[in-house]
Amino acid sequence: MNDSLTFLEEPEDTREEILKATYEAFCEHGYSGITIQRISDKFPKSKSLLYHHYDGKDDLLLEFLEFMLDQTEEQLPLQTGDGADVHIELVVDAMFSSGSMVDNVNFSRAMVELRAQAAHDEQYREYFSRTDRFTSKHVEHIIRSGIEQGVFQNVDPSETAALFQVMFVGTTTQQVTSNESIFEDCRAEFERYVETCLIDSKEE
Repeated sequence: MNDSLTFLEEPEDTREEILKATYEAFCEHGYSGITIQRISDKFPKSKSLLYHHYDGKDDLLLEFLEFMLDQTEEQLPLQTGDGADVHIELVVDAMFSSGSMVDNVNFSRAMVELRAQAAHDEQYREYFSRTDRFTSKHVEHIIRSGIEQGVFQNVDPSETAALFQVMFVGTTTQQVTSNESIFEDCRAEFERYVETCLIDSKEE
């Protein structure tokens, strides 16, 4: 979804310049290594501006994450011109691709590291809860549309969306935390689930 992150190419104001610098430092150093100084190294203006707007790295990271999610929500409409069966194939492709919110594996690594902070930090927990709700809502809408279109079986949209959401988190975590490649087998089994438990194969 690189098109949704135009601020990375052409930041429009100081805020977007700060967010771009945060993104670059976050990808390079991860959560454990990012500091205000390292963000400042990527920022074309005075370091004092960072402290003027933000109390510290976590305050800045939370602002950055909210900005990214807001852009994604705005540019990922629930309605689609394709059938729900085609749309769900795109979702599965995205689930097992090496990309994530942006086409940068370093960003995916840093996000998995940051998600682990949510185990002890309520602000990060609330952020990731919001992203999970957004993803589930989007998939649930696809499922409901597919049932209405007659291309999906009469499954529970909420339960099915929950399964997809857990798979999203699990595949991303596996990709960046293990050298063991199990995705070919995992994808084959998940696609079998989609074909047998979701897709309506009744002949017309």
